[in-house]
Amino acid sequence: MRYLDFSQPRAAALLVSACCFYVSTVAAQWPNTPLATSGRWITDSSGNVVQLAGVNWPSHTAAMIPEGLQYQSIASIVSRVKQAGFNVVRLTYASEMIDQLYAGGQQQPSPDVSLRSAVNAVFGSGDAGALLDGILSHNPSLSADTTRLALFDAIAAECARQHIYIHLDNHVSKAGWCCTPLDGNSWWGDTSFDVGNWTRSLSYMANHGKSWPSLISMSLRNELRPPLNNISLLGTSYNWATWYTQMQLGAAAIHSANSDLLVYLSGLDGDTTLGPVVQATPLTPGQNTFDRDDFAPNFAGKLVLELHVYWNIEGALSGGSIESLSTTCDPLNTYLDKAGFSTLTNTSDRSRTQYPMVLTEFGFDQSPSQLASLLTTTTNGNSATGYAQCLFAYLRDRQVPGWMLWPLSGSYYIREGERDADEPWGLLTHDWSGWRADQFINEVVRPAVQDTLKIAGKKPLTSESNGAGAGDGGTAGGSAENGSNGDGKSWGNICKGQLDFAMLLGIAAAVAASNMLMR
Repeated sequence: MRYLDFSQPRAAALLVSACCFYVSTVAAQWPNTPLATSGRWITDSSGNVVQLAGVNWPSHTAAMIPEGLQYQSIASIVSRVKQAGFNVVRLTYASEMIDQLYAGGQQQPSPDVSLRSAVNAVFGSGDAGALLDGILSHNPSLSADTTRLALFDAIAAECARQHIYIHLDNHVSKAGWCCTPLDGNSWWGDTSFDVGNWTRSLSYMANHGKSWPSLISMSLRNELRPPLNNISLLGTSYNWATWYTQMQLGAAAIHSANSDLLVYLSGLDGDTTLGPVVQATPLTPGQNTFDRDDFAPNFAGKLVLELHVYWNIEGALSGGSIESLSTTCDPLNTYLDKAGFSTLTNTSDRSRTQYPMVLTEFGFDQSPSQLASLLTTTTNGNSATGYAQCLFAYLRDRQVPGWMLWPLSGSYYIREGERDADEPWGLLTHDWSGWRADQFINEVVRPAVQDTLKIAGKKPLTSESNGAGAGDGGTAGGSAENGSNGDGKSWGNICKGQLDFAMLLGIAAAVAASNMLMR
C-alpha cells in the first residue's frame, strides 16, 4: 500500500479538496427549513439561530398585485432588496383575492383572474392599458393572461433564486389602503372581515405557498384595531378573549394546510401591544392566560409574536414625541418593553412568557426635509440618540429576532383614490429605480442589517439565568467578554473543536482518496 506525501502539491490539493468537501456538505444549504422556535429565538432545521432583517412589499391594494412592476422588473426589485443586505420580504395580500376564487358560494375555487382583468377592474380598460403595458414591458416573462397568483409565484421564485425569505402577511380582507378603525377591515365580524373567509384565505395561501422554497412564515392578521364603525361589535367583541379564540382558529387554518410554516400573532390597538400575552395575565374579560398548548398539537415550536411601532403616533399617545428622543432613548425603550418586547428577556416562567418577537412594521419619512433628523447622531454619554438611532439601537441591543421596514414601495398603483401615488416613506424612489435616500440606507439601514444578521448561525443559548444572548453576541449564562456559552466553554473553543473535527475527517477522506488513486 502506498501513501501520499502531503508535502507534495498534488497531495496537498487533495487534502484541501477533501476538507472543503466535508465542510460544504455539513454546512446547511439555504433555506434550511422548516424553521422553528426555541425560547426567544427562531431557528433553522439544524437548530441554529435565524435572524431576519427585511422590508415590506405591499400587494394588498385595489389591484391585489405586488406594487412597482410598471416601473421595474421583479428581478431588479429583488436585487435591490438583496443589495441592502435584507434577507426577508414581508409580502402582503388581501383575503379578497381568495374570496373571488369562491364567488357565488362555490365549494371549489375557480381559476384566478388574469393581470388584464385585475387592472381593468380598478382602472377601467382605457387607463389600465398603459399600466399593463408597463408591467409587461419590464417583465417580459409575464403576459396579460398571467394570473395574480402566478405573479406571486414569480416573485417567490426570484426571492428563492437570490436567497431572500418570504413572510406572507394577511394585511386586509377587502383590498385597499390600510388602516383606519372605520374601514370595515378592523376586527372579526366587521363589515368586510368575515371569519370564515379569513380562515379560508389563510389556508389557501398556506397551501399555495408549499411550492415556494422561500416561504418561511405567515401572519394571521395585520393591525387588529377597534371597529369604530360598529359600536355594538366594539363593545361586545373587541377584547383579548375574542382575540385568543380567533388566533387559535387562524393558526390551525395555516398549520393544517402547511405545518412547516411559522405563524405570527399580532396584537391589539393596531398591533402595538401584546402585554397580556407576554406577561401571562388574564386575557380579559375571561380568566385564561396565553398558553402554547391551547393551539394545534405539535404547534408549540411554531408561534412567533409581532408588533408594529410608529413613534410619530404612539409616542404622542404615550406622552412622548420624536423630540423627546433627541437627548435620551429611554421613552422609546420603555414603550417597547411594555408593548411586549420584554418577552425577549423574561426570566420568570420562561416556558409561558418567552417567545420570538419580530417588529414587522416601522418606518421613517425620507422626504428631503426629514432626512437630517434620520441621520442625527447626537450623543448622550456613549449612546447615539434620535428616533432612528434609538430604534435601531434597541433592535441591536435586545437582539430582536427580526424586523421589517415599511415600505419598499416608492409609489403605489393607487392609494386612496390617487393613481401613481408617491410614498415618501418608501425606501425606493417613485419609479423604483434607486434608493430615495442613499445616505440613510448607507449610514443607518445597512449597519442595522449587519448588526442583526451577525447573530445568525449560532446556537441559541438556553441558560435559565438570562433570557437573552446568542453565540458570542449575548450574555445568557456567561460573559459577553469571553463569549462563554454558560457551560464554561467559549464559542471560540467550540468552533475550534468543530473545525478540528472537520479537519480530521477531511484528512481521513484525503488519505482514503489517495490510496485509491495510488493503487
